Amino acid sequence: MSIPTLRIGDLTATIPLVQGGMGVRVSLASLAAAVAEEGGIGTISSVGLGDLERGGRDYERVSQAALREEIRKARKMTDGILAVNFMGALSNVEDLVRATVEEGIRLVVFGAGLPMRLPSMVPDPGVHLVPIVSSARAAELILRAWAKRYQRTADAFILEGPLAGGHLGFSPTELQQPEDYTLDKLLPPLLDTVKPYEEKFEKRIPVIAAGGIYDGRDIARMLKLGAAGVQMATRFVCTWECDAAREFKEAYLNATEEDIVIIKSPVGLPGRALQNRFLQNLEAAGKQTVHCPYRCLTACKASEARFCIAKALLNAYRGDVEHGLIFCGQNAHRIHTIVSVKELIAELMDELRTALEENP
Repeated sequence: MSIPTLRIGDLTATIPLVQGGMGVRVSLASLAAAVAEEGGIGTISSVGLGDLERGGRDYERVSQAALREEIRKARKMTDGILAVNFMGALSNVEDLVRATVEEGIRLVVFGAGLPMRLPSMVPDPGVHLVPIVSSARAAELILRAWAKRYQRTADAFILEGPLAGGHLGFSPTELQQPEDYTLDKLLPPLLDTVKPYEEKFEKRIPVIAAGGIYDGRDIARMLKLGAAGVQMATRFVCTWECDAAREFKEAYLNATEEDIVIIKSPVGLPGRALQNRFLQNLEAAGKQTVHCPYRCLTACKASEARFCIAKALLNAYRGDVEHGLIFCGQNAHRIHTIVSVKELIAELMDELRTALEENP
């Protein structure tokens, strides 16, 4: 049985797989280009690029220049489909989105906030807009607002369930009952929500399932439920092409299921991470002293923040895992080896093909 493609607007990936954006600096040009070369959609994270020690307006300029550099590096490595991921909580998100479009990227993925004004940032209809949502209700709010204000609709949605890594679109109470918010339960209402807008705008709005997708059997299950594809992030951390330090990857390899915890982030959202000495010390101290040389997050108040998330994530990326925050998905403990992107995707597609043939 042939593996279905994933089409977003006029862009077609030969496999139904999106590599999720991971900051700070975990998914850069090397990883994104490698995924795109294998027929998937590779995603560069725009979060935390450039010299984070430089403040004020210069921080914004350096961040934009660093993002442009990553896009250009990726373009030299692949002609495949690339996306850039953005957090709505970033203080310079509009500046970064504009730079991305100017560099020729045609897939803008937007999470950590409802992107009500995104079409005004990207008026070019040739650039495809893909919000990340955690419910049909959130998608409905976006679709209704965009249709009314901009006479435009989403080009796709990424539906992220409660088993995802990093920042999550669920309350702490909801995360205590993940069985009530599985992708199997969240996906059908979202598919129903997009149908009227597909008819109104005479275009398909594919839904991409994310959060806890681990193997080809998971991909097959999502496709059978009506998803057009899946997004995976955690599996790509332990690839040679991922730019994170070896110590970061080894934390995944050594993790147990009990090591995976939910934290409260300065972004204002819960997040999933690996328990380590950094989190243990933070719990004991209650709060770190934060000296912020810049303001990268609109929701962050340095005087009240328990820690600087940008610094903590950067430490982990560099390999200082004892003083860093290590975001991960719920299935990180299932990873036991580092492989190439090519090997990982081949394994996933073999599993997917087998699952589709067994249950057509």
